[in-house]
This record gives sequence, structure tokens and C-alpha cells, in this order.
Amino acid sequence: MKYKSIFIDLDDTLWDTQLNSRESMAEMFIKYKLNGCFDTFDEYYTIYSNKNLELWDLYHFGKITKQQLTRERFLYPLQQVGIEDEVLAASLGRDFLECTTTKTKLIPHAIELLEYLYPKYRLFILSNGFREVQHKKMANSGLLPYFEKVILSEDAGVNKPHPDIYHYALKSTNSRKMESLMIGDNPDTDIAGAYNLKMDQIYFINNQEVKLDFIPSFTVNSLLEIQNIL
Repeated sequence: MKYKSIFIDLDDTLWDTQLNSRESMAEMFIKYKLNGCFDTFDEYYTIYSNKNLELWDLYHFGKITKQQLTRERFLYPLQQVGIEDEVLAASLGRDFLECTTTKTKLIPHAIELLEYLYPKYRLFILSNGFREVQHKKMANSGLLPYFEKVILSEDAGVNKPHPDIYHYALKSTNSRKMESLMIGDNPDTDIAGAYNLKMDQIYFINNQEVKLDFIPSFTVNSLLEIQNIL
């Protein structure tokens, strides 16, 4: 068997970040009575989610800190309706993160894939997500028992796609690069990051294919397709 260690991204690869985050934000919208500031939840969520994606891209590449990300993504939507309230934004952020840990929606076939992989490979999570929520999310959604170790960018000191997080992951799991594989949905952090290290990758398109300037080792549209590769 060529591969022994499988590194898997968590958010939007196994755990359905889009659905779980939207559900959590809807609860925050009601809790904080934001309907008095925005015409609809969709208006609020569109402003938030667009800014959130922009900030996460900056965070992945080390251009902003975790603190800047968590502050700006909740303050920015408020600013768009004339509210300059740092305390409200911070409270929203804390409650939102805690709320997400209770959400359990997974990407289709996630558990089926893990049941298939678990007896055959060493499985590890490799994520840029925050330490205070990732383990809780995995435990509550039934993912945690499948993984030997959860490796977070906060542990490594750098984010994917920086090569040092991959070196850290390999060293901390006693894995060899040529016997390892990265599975993820993000073309920059997961796929290009592993590719640049010369580690094989499975690009899970997840309905949002991005054109890359290289050919990934493997490409799949569904997690089920991975069983045909491994």
C-alpha cells in the first residue's frame, strides 16, 4: 500500500462549515435582535460571509492575525449600518464560535468515507481552524474517534499553505512524506500547500472548482469517489 498516513482538512471537507455557520449566525441574529439593524437575515449574512471569506484568505497567508480576523468579521457588518460597537462585535464573535461547536451537519458521505479509511490508514486532521472550537466540533459531530491526532495551525505556529505546517504534521505524526496524502477542499491551503511540498493530494471540489496552475494528484466531486483511489 503506497500511503500510510492520510491528512484531512476539517472545514468544508468533512464538517459542513457553510450550513453550520449559517445556522449559527441565524441564531445570533435573533439573540442580538439584529433585525432592528438589517432588513433581513440574508442581508446581514451576505455582508458577513463575504467579509469573512476575504479575512480568512488573509489569515491563511499570515497577513492578519487570528485576533484581527475574529474582530473584523463581526464588526464590519455592524459598521455597514452605522454601528461602531466593539463590545457587541466581540460578544457576537464569542457566542457564534461556541454555537458552532454544537452543530453537527457533515459533508455528504463523510462518515462513510472515514469508516472505509479508518481500518486501513493512520488518519489525521490538518486544519487552520481555531483550537477552542475544532475538537468540540469534531466530538459533537462524531468525527473525533476516527483520528489519531488533530493538528492545528495554532500548534504549528503557521497556517496552511506554509510548508512548515506540513513539516510539523509529518514530524509530529512520525509520517513519511512519500507515504502521506492530503485531502481537502481548499485549492490554495490544502492542495497547493501539499503540492508545493511534493506530497500527494486529493482535491475535493465540493461544487466550487477553482482552476489551478498545476494538476492535482487526484480530483473528486464526492467524498465517495475517494474509495476508488485509496
